[in-house]
Amino acid sequence: MLPELAWRNLWRQPRRTFLNLLTISFAAAAAVFVSSLQRGGYAEVEQNALHLIDGYAQIQPRGYSNDPDLRRTITDPQELVARLNKLPGITAVAPRASSYAIVSLNQRSYGSAVFGVDPRKETNLSALSGAIVRGRYLRPGDTDSVVLGEGLARNLNLSPGKKIMLLGAARDGSVAADFLTVTGIFSTGVSQLDHQVIEMPLSRFQTDFALGHRINVIAITGSSLPAVEADLPALEMIAGQSGLVVRNWTNLEPALHDAILIDSAVSHMCYVSLLVIIVFIILNTLLMTVLERTKEFGMLLAIGMRPSEIGRVLWFELLFLALIGICFGILIGVGVTLWDSKYGIPIAGAQALFAQWHMSAVAYPKLTLHSTIVGPLEIATGIILAGIVPYLRINRLQPVAAMRSS
Repeated sequence: MLPELAWRNLWRQPRRTFLNLLTISFAAAAAVFVSSLQRGGYAEVEQNALHLIDGYAQIQPRGYSNDPDLRRTITDPQELVARLNKLPGITAVAPRASSYAIVSLNQRSYGSAVFGVDPRKETNLSALSGAIVRGRYLRPGDTDSVVLGEGLARNLNLSPGKKIMLLGAARDGSVAADFLTVTGIFSTGVSQLDHQVIEMPLSRFQTDFALGHRINVIAITGSSLPAVEADLPALEMIAGQSGLVVRNWTNLEPALHDAILIDSAVSHMCYVSLLVIIVFIILNTLLMTVLERTKEFGMLLAIGMRPSEIGRVLWFELLFLALIGICFGILIGVGVTLWDSKYGIPIAGAQALFAQWHMSAVAYPKLTLHSTIVGPLEIATGIILAGIVPYLRINRLQPVAAMRSS
């Protein structure tokens, strides 16, 4: 009986009801869209940043992340790579070796991070092969080739076809020296990579730096970041059997992970502010309703209806408002999000800014169950809890005083 009575009361003032529904629907739709836009941005940043060079995870010797010494190596990478390729979430595995060296041309010299990579496997994992702006990327069978960043090439006045001298320290303490031919120049938009990173064939690196068949890390990627995260227990078991450790993406990019956490916390504060505003708007409407209907409530009390029952009727009215408004808001938010996730939202004039975060200037929201449900549910919960205030006010009403109120 009480729900039916609440439903009838709700439509006694259709204009007020529609305005409340519009407010709640707009807030719920905004929560769905903004949360999806945020998650789409996070996913793009993670994917683009990790695909540049790190991969979704890496297997490393113990202590390598704190001290990337050339002497910390993986001695039997072939068997390890074969086992990793059998895991369901893994799509590419790339062995690498790395060190630091001086790169020289004529009178100019710069320090750089040198990576030895297998071109056949690296192109399936790293986005550097697609960032070549001059020349070409490394190919299987290359011997003395090297690709480097646009910033480093500019500092050395390099172009494809020129030779550079590489000078470093080998694993056995000897001098690692070589002349290499520049075959390609890449531009990622990330200053640190474009000014410091060099890639050369892994076999040539192992010869120059006296590594034999050893490598330093194994980079791993998969169909998606969650797929690789799901395989982490298996990765840790395989790595542990060889005395190695697994570094997931939060360990590889701690600054990016912290930035996402901070941005998420700030966004949640904005959601809470929106929730508070909506709750106060609805609360104001409820209190006005109680004042307008005080005589009605007094009459109901006089004929024997308990204050708690009248309060529950008002609470049912609020519940209907919240549910209808939230449902419409979710439908609107999902529709707008799906449209924009297909066609994108261009952000004019922000290419340079977004490039620093490995993002394009077109935003693509990512609709998930979390982004669809959590924000609207928080709004609905806040609105329903706001019903406590008018409920307590009704409980204090006296029949005679209520009927005499003006």
